[in-house]
Amino acid sequence: MSPFRKFSIRISALCAMGLMGVTCAAQAQTAGGVLTAIVQPEPPMLMLGLNQQGPTQYVASKIYQGLLTYDAQLKPLPSLAKAWNISPDNLTYTFELQPGVKWHDGKPFTAADVVFSVDKFLREMHPRARPVINKYLESAKAPSPTTVEFKLKEPFSPFLSAFVVDNMPMVPKHIYEGTDFRTNPANQTPIGTGPFKFKEWKKGSHIVLTKNPDYWKKGQPYLDEIVFRVIPDAASRAVAFEKGDVQVLRGGDVDNVDIKRLKALPGVESTTKGWEMYGPLAFMIFNERKPPFDNVKVRQAVMHAMNRKFIVDNILFGMGKVATGPIASSTMFYDKNVPNFEFNLKKARALIAESGVNVGATPVKLVAFPYGSSWDRLGEYTKQSLEQIGFKVDLVATDAGGWAKRTGDFDFDLTFNFTYQFGDPALGVARHFMSTNIIKGSPFVNNQGYVNKKVDELFTTAAAARQPDLRQKLYSELQQILVQDVALGYLFELEYATLSRGNVKNLVTTGIGLNESFDSVYIQKK
Repeated sequence: MSPFRKFSIRISALCAMGLMGVTCAAQAQTAGGVLTAIVQPEPPMLMLGLNQQGPTQYVASKIYQGLLTYDAQLKPLPSLAKAWNISPDNLTYTFELQPGVKWHDGKPFTAADVVFSVDKFLREMHPRARPVINKYLESAKAPSPTTVEFKLKEPFSPFLSAFVVDNMPMVPKHIYEGTDFRTNPANQTPIGTGPFKFKEWKKGSHIVLTKNPDYWKKGQPYLDEIVFRVIPDAASRAVAFEKGDVQVLRGGDVDNVDIKRLKALPGVESTTKGWEMYGPLAFMIFNERKPPFDNVKVRQAVMHAMNRKFIVDNILFGMGKVATGPIASSTMFYDKNVPNFEFNLKKARALIAESGVNVGATPVKLVAFPYGSSWDRLGEYTKQSLEQIGFKVDLVATDAGGWAKRTGDFDFDLTFNFTYQFGDPALGVARHFMSTNIIKGSPFVNNQGYVNKKVDELFTTAAAARQPDLRQKLYSELQQILVQDVALGYLFELEYATLSRGNVKNLVTTGIGLNESFDSVYIQKK
């Protein structure tokens, strides 16, 4: 029996027993209805292969799909690929695609689209997938219209974890081949294979996705439309949910101070599940190309000046935990035994003195992170903290698109970001520190300009290692170096709550939570 056949039988059995974290059959589901959610801040675009900011991921993951999705234990599940096989030497990965899949314009989705997406589009454009593809992918071939074969140059342990939709979204070859990917008109009217098609985007008001009648899963999706409302003010977003104008709140949609009250409303359900793949971790980005942050003692001083427990308790209202380093505590190969930068203004001032840098000579441009009032308060707190140790700080306001451009163009002294771990440091963490990933144009690479050949070597070796013990040893060494160097200013791990009305069903079913396709989401009729 082929490995593909074995896999299909296993999936069928799991569905029959109700043991999967996804919906296997449309038994109790009811079709119809409109789901109303919030997208904030308003994304700069919906082309998921070009932009991976959180709001883009949330909306565009209903339009685009990846080959795989992942359960809460981060084990792969079928999406556009129905089965897969790995060669004994871990160098060849073969995927069998779902039959009868069409792009939203009616053209067939084939293995040629997968090869183009991975080997051309994402290899050039995607800040997370690009370093993995360029480093490890030897070739991508389509032996048949429904079969894709990837050959690696050397083993890469987490390769099977790389096919989540926001990391490797499939894009249509017939639309993008031979064009300038960045300026293709389809970027404004995205075309995918997902359960929902792009219908309308009224800037500053709403984004509407409509049911794909030719979706490859028979009988799905159940919803007629999804409306993502743009509501700039956090208090107004909370009111919209209270009044029932919005049925779903994603983590960050409202201020953390309002979560407890909204959870207590009649008929409201909440969960913190659905973030297992991501393990979001927030940090400061120092521009290490120029003074004052090219000096490690200055960066260390900043860490001592930041009371991160105060931030978690009073700005996040307890919904998070202090980060110890670049790897989240929920992610494989985390090591808590790293240098500790406790809150200590005296030590911070001493380090500034040791550095010999006049940190107040030129005002520092702190580019605000435009993701809600908690981040606004964090910016204000950071300005106050740095000024206590001699800095002059100018807070620079911007929107999501402006922040992405400035950060991607290295046009900042200091800013914030939070990014996802993707279940393995080789996928979610290495991109921020490897010198080969200092590439203009994206806010999710090595934007700080950190260069350390030893770190490059350790990340490369750890990614290829097959023994978990060896990988742990290498990642533990990396965490020691990256924390001591303050390669980024590690702040806190985020905890997010998803709130929804009780009649919204199947909202969080896998380890990627609200970044799922929503093809099984339905509204239970009263």
